[in-house]
Amino acid sequence: MSDGRAPSDTAGVIAPPPLIALATLVVGVVGDWLLPLNALASVLNWPARIGIGAVLLLGGGVLVVVGEQAFKQVGTNVKPWRPSLALATTGIYAHVRNPMYVGAILILTGLAAALASDWMAILLLPTALLLHFGVVRREERYLEAKFGEDYRRYKASVPRYGWPH
Repeated sequence: MSDGRAPSDTAGVIAPPPLIALATLVVGVVGDWLLPLNALASVLNWPARIGIGAVLLLGGGVLVVVGEQAFKQVGTNVKPWRPSLALATTGIYAHVRNPMYVGAILILTGLAAALASDWMAILLLPTALLLHFGVVRREERYLEAKFGEDYRRYKASVPRYGWPH
């Protein structure tokens, strides 16, 4: 920084990821109330919606919890607006670099299905893009600057969202 202050030891994420997910949920539900589209309700019957939603919610919840536990095990902050103290590279992080964000999208997708929330479903893509560019890419730059070659090796060997590079 040009004013002589040390740069902040954080990723500089655009907003707290849980707040991004909550905003998607609230805006989606309000959108369904104000301008119902009824597309999901007409395509899937409620037992199918509940079943699909439950599986996605459970899977997403597991990813979030396991990801948080791995951060705590290595002694680093879960909140991306706080400094990273260590890299989590084992367990779930040996397979996917961002399990908590993948989990959040799965949870939102499950809620959209279970609630037949067309607007929440529509908001999934903008939410995923906001998480990708406003959170994940910023975290990657921060972690590479902070942990150097260790992070670059990890990044090269583990896919960002679980599917191969």
